[in-house]
Amino acid sequence: MKKHPNILFILTDDQRAGTIHALGNDEIKTPNMDRLVERGTAFTRAYIPGGTASAVCMPSRAMLNSGKTLFHLEESGKNIPACDTTMGQCFLDNGYHATAIGKWHNGVASFSRSFDNGADIFFGGMWDHWNVPVNDFHQDKVYDSQIHFVPNFSASSESVKVLADRINAGVHSTDLFSGAAVDYIENYDSEQPFFMYLSYLAPHDPRTMPEEFRNMYDPADISLPPNFYEMPVVNCGWSNKGRDENTEAYPRRPDAIKKHIADYYAMISHIDSGVGKVIEALEKKGMLEDTIIVLTGDNGLAIGQHGLMGKQNIYDHSVHVPLVMCGPGIEKGQRNENFVYLLDIFPTLCELCGMEIPASVDGKSFAPMFSDAGYKTRNELYLAFQSRIRGVMDERYKLIEYRTDDLKLTQLFDLKNDPWEKNNFYDIAGYEDIAANLREKLFALRDEWEDESTIFGQQYWKQWRQYEEAAVHGVGKPKGVNMANQVKDWGTDKK
Repeated sequence: MKKHPNILFILTDDQRAGTIHALGNDEIKTPNMDRLVERGTAFTRAYIPGGTASAVCMPSRAMLNSGKTLFHLEESGKNIPACDTTMGQCFLDNGYHATAIGKWHNGVASFSRSFDNGADIFFGGMWDHWNVPVNDFHQDKVYDSQIHFVPNFSASSESVKVLADRINAGVHSTDLFSGAAVDYIENYDSEQPFFMYLSYLAPHDPRTMPEEFRNMYDPADISLPPNFYEMPVVNCGWSNKGRDENTEAYPRRPDAIKKHIADYYAMISHIDSGVGKVIEALEKKGMLEDTIIVLTGDNGLAIGQHGLMGKQNIYDHSVHVPLVMCGPGIEKGQRNENFVYLLDIFPTLCELCGMEIPASVDGKSFAPMFSDAGYKTRNELYLAFQSRIRGVMDERYKLIEYRTDDLKLTQLFDLKNDPWEKNNFYDIAGYEDIAANLREKLFALRDEWEDESTIFGQQYWKQWRQYEEAAVHGVGKPKGVNMANQVKDWGTDKK
């Protein structure tokens, strides 16, 4: 009987689409990710649905590891409940060894039932890359060791406790996690296949990296994105409050944004180097041809696009992510332009490995796409951020609706002619039917996704109904928005 393929699942933190050289970015250096692209299939329209928490990576990773849709998560993914089979748990149940290395953002309990091995486990969202508090794998599944940490010692002597066994002071998170993965592969001696969940903290800020990689990029050589703006295009009550947005002052300066992008690319190149070492370890061990490798990111990041820095929105730069898969059963050198969600990867791997998809999984397997390029699982995507924004996109158009106490706004983008989402066509004559059709799809997907089953959906659609009721009495239809003209009375005096 043929052994099931090994699985190497590589997950990066805040790596948006368009950050792999082989997929069209001539300014970034990613030779090892390029090699994966050559060896497999790149899904150029892979997305997350958005997030119900400001830390978008938490619900994103919960969806990825459970296969659940956004509004079926528990506490925005803070934990994955026992009734939901996790990806690691599924592989364990099917005779795999399951090991976890790096970041786990979805609760200790769900981690404990998902893996039978691991190393350098970080329970949290973000940290100083050079001093990450990590845990060894505990066979008893109990993680209660805490160490003291002073978050801002120059301003306060107050300490907090973090869940960890130790800190490897001065070892960058990317090197720490890559090294642990290499060690696991080099020492693997079981006849059973393995599932490795290798989860990086980079390129999430603080963007620090070894000088070797920092020196790869001169900010002067970096191109500004075509949709760079000094001020946010829309203020939905987040742009002036969020932590991510405060990583750079208003108005955004071109030279500062170029420096941010250069550091972002440097961190990705550093990850690329680590990925290369892991691939080399598989090759030396004779395992490479028997291993399915998945490379993806948990969400994107604006870094100056639309005047934003973070991912608390549903523009393309924040919900569009890289996804490359290679190995047994996967075509080489292919580009697939069909829509997929990251939550669809779990059932896809099940099908590729001949395993039954757990009943708790909402995602749709796209495994048939590897043999049939015309096979589609989704014609539209439903997008959301907290109780502020909802959206829908099809192969050409994208509708974004903002509904808050202070903002009732609609944007319509023609993605074919305007992939950078610069020009709003909502108020343009001739686009009325397109907007109406997309809004119908939005309502249908709202019901399909049971959006109103959570407080986030209830709040959003309450705002929608209130506005619709007001519109009946002559308030008018939702307005469009011209670039950078909606941000008033804040931010412009910040230096």
